[in-house]
This record gives sequence, C-alpha cells and structure tokens, in this order.
Amino acid sequence: MASATLTRTLYNLASPNHSKPQARRTIDSRRTVTGARRRQIRCEVTGVASENRQQLVTTVKNGNDSLEICRVLNGMWQTSGGWGRIDRDDAVEAMLKYADAGLTTFDMADHYGPAEDLYGLFINRVRRERSPELLEKVKGLTKWVPPPVKMTSSYVRQNIDISRKRMDVASLDMLQFHWWDYANKGYLDALKHLTDLKEEGKIKTVALTNFDTERLQIILENGIPIVSNQVQHSLVDMRPQQRMAELCQLTGVKLITYGTVMGGLLSEKFLDTNLSIPFAGPPLNTPSLQKYKRMVDAWGGWSLFQALLKTLNQVALKHGVSIPTVAVKYILDQPTVAGSMVGVRLGLSEHIKDTSAIFSLTLDEEDVKRIQEVISKGKDLMRVIGDCGDEYRRA
Repeated sequence: MASATLTRTLYNLASPNHSKPQARRTIDSRRTVTGARRRQIRCEVTGVASENRQQLVTTVKNGNDSLEICRVLNGMWQTSGGWGRIDRDDAVEAMLKYADAGLTTFDMADHYGPAEDLYGLFINRVRRERSPELLEKVKGLTKWVPPPVKMTSSYVRQNIDISRKRMDVASLDMLQFHWWDYANKGYLDALKHLTDLKEEGKIKTVALTNFDTERLQIILENGIPIVSNQVQHSLVDMRPQQRMAELCQLTGVKLITYGTVMGGLLSEKFLDTNLSIPFAGPPLNTPSLQKYKRMVDAWGGWSLFQALLKTLNQVALKHGVSIPTVAVKYILDQPTVAGSMVGVRLGLSEHIKDTSAIFSLTLDEEDVKRIQEVISKGKDLMRVIGDCGDEYRRA
C-alpha cells in the first residue's frame, strides 16, 4: 500500500482500459533552480485585460467552505504520458507563464503522472519569485481515485498526505473524489473521512469528479459539504445540463467541466477534414483525441460534427476569435458551470492568447441560436451513455 515513497497503485481514468491498475510515475524533485531563477521577479498580469478581471474568477462554496478559482482551469492530464515527453524544468516555466497571465488555477490528479510533483516545484517557485498577491491567487485542485478497498480513516489520511507532500502544501485547496462502483457504499465512508480532514485543515474544500445526479444527492443528504462536481461537458456532450443542472441549481453545487474542447477536436485543425479516408486528416494521436472521437461517433458521427465546426467557425470569424474560444465560452455561459478545463501541454505548446480571449467574448442571441440548432440534431447522450460519469462505470 502507499507509503512515503510516493508510489501507489491506482486506476487510470484516462485510459479506455481504465480497470487496469497503473503504477504512478514520479519525478525527482530534489533538483534545484540556480542563478537567475532564484531572483525575485515582479511581473504584471498580461494575459487578461483589466476590464475582464471580474469575469476571470468565481467562487465555489457550500456553507462556510469556499474557494476562489479561475473560470478557465489549466488541465494537467497531458502530463501523464501520450502527448509527448514533458521536461520538468520547461513544464514548471510554462506553469509560471500561465500564472503570470492570470490563469492561476491548475487541475491535476494522483494518477496524472508527475502532475502533483510538478505543482510542488511550481508553487515553490511562486513562493520565492513572485508576489504574495499572486501566490494567494494560485490554486491547485487535485483528485483522489482510490481502488475499491475499505475506506478507513487511516487509509484516507495516508493517501491525502501523499498528495499534500507531492504538492508541497499544508492544505489541499480542493480534493475531488472519484469512486468506481456505486454498489459499494464505501464512497460515503471516504467522503466522511475527507470531511474530517477538511475540519483538521488538511483540505480546504471537498468536491467530486464524475459522480451522477443520484449519488450527488445522496452525498449531500448525508451532510457532506460538496462544493463542485467535475464532469465531462462540451457542445457534443450536454448531459450535465439535464438532471445534474437541476440538482445543482437547487443546492448551489457548481460544475467544473473537462473535455470542453474535446482534446482539440473542437478546433480549426479538424475543420473540413474527412477521417474516413486514411491519412487524409490530422492523426488522432493522443489519448484525448481518441477518447473524444468515440464521443463524436456516439453523438452523431463525423458529418454532423463537421456541421458543428462550420457553425462555430462562422461565429468565431464574426468575433475575431478561435473555434475553441467559442466552444469554451458557450459552456461557461451555462448557469451551473463555475469553470471549464483547457488542457495544457506544458513546455510543448501553449494557448494563453486563445484562453484569455474567452473573457472578452460575448455570444449574442443569434450565435447561441445557431449553435443550438446544430447540437440539437445530435443524439441525446443521456439515453446513449447514461448520466454524468456513467461512461466510466459501464461494463
């Protein structure tokens, strides 16, 4: 079982074979920065215009528990492998660049390769080289995805302490909990122990990831102060706007969404392409592209997806932005959505400009009507797949 070696066996949400245990990757955090990197740096936030600052952040809360987050979160699934080799130092530099641009919330998980370790290195750089004001704005949200074993207090505490040590924080800003098998009611035990750790100050807010509406209601009825549920949500996958949104409106629980640009499928890169012809279009060469292509197939197929891309492109050209910017803004405009994830390939590519443009974009009634007209032609994925998170629990 887990120990101070910071290695544990876990189940990988990112993989289609997610029932297989996967050994956690670690990185050597003993290397230190030297020279110019040790100097105190004072920088201005340049990514988001000052008039859009209010739109940049929101607060998720339940009772006395609250956390201010950026409405566009930097998703770190890409550090887990499959998107290209991540250089540790380059990755940390890239994280600093995002934070300096005002994109200060990072989302990771215990099973995202070295993500938590990278955050630990990054937050130490922020402590040494940035202002106290920026340090206060930076948030690290992580997930715990345990195997279906007995959830004792000591077991939960041990695993949370691993994330705290890896991320080099006394208290986790947010712990998002995932559970594989609803027939095993151990998830309630785990969440009660997590709530105890929150009361001790080791966790600031308790949240969920990939829970369905029925179980979210049960958890809330058991007095667990859930602030948010992270779910898959895009123009193709509008399931969260059905039963889940109704419960969220009643309870105040917010949604944090991932898959909002579908791993890059919702972009100009895939406009006017035909993937049925070998080598005719861009390769689906990352785990996220492959995952969300399957979602497109379930929703309505590539021809309908091309119609959606063409509509989004027309809206994007009208506003002088990109297709991903329009796609994220539409989801962020849903009342129950607190924030949307945009994956970051740290040190390999960056999308700060497109992301920053989200906060100045306003979709008018005509834009919304045109987008809704296309997405209404797709299948209801609630009927095809089930409620939020059911894609991870089907045989």
